[in-house]
Amino acid sequence: MRFMVIVKATPDTEAGAMPTDEELRAMGEFNEELVNSGVLLAGEGLHPSSRGARVYFSGDQRTVVDGPFAETKELIAGFWLLEVKSLEEAVEWVKRVPNPTGAESQIEIRQVFSPEDFGDVAPDVLQREEELRARVGQ
Repeated sequence: MRFMVIVKATPDTEAGAMPTDEELRAMGEFNEELVNSGVLLAGEGLHPSSRGARVYFSGDQRTVVDGPFAETKELIAGFWLLEVKSLEEAVEWVKRVPNPTGAESQIEIRQVFSPEDFGDVAPDVLQREEELRARVGQ
């Protein structure tokens, strides 16, 4: 099972505050544990929303809105993609994420869809999806 672990933005991450050396070391050690255990598929920090954009869809219309975006609690500061056996295992990993400053923060865990989740989808659709995944190395 694959899980997206979503690190929610904080006022500091949205302000573009860079992590301290202590925070970077702690996160590096945690990331190394994930790699050594074989559960980490990907993980990255994200720039503040002020350096991003949103594309809104309404029928055939597309509207682009440049950041920053007002609701910090709805923004993402980074992510990990983990492959583990269960939600419980993902939760156990997330409980180990370092928080050297003690600041309040939030991490969301969401399961990633797999082909089996789509049930009776036409076999050619699933085969094409598998081919695309193989091309990107997933």
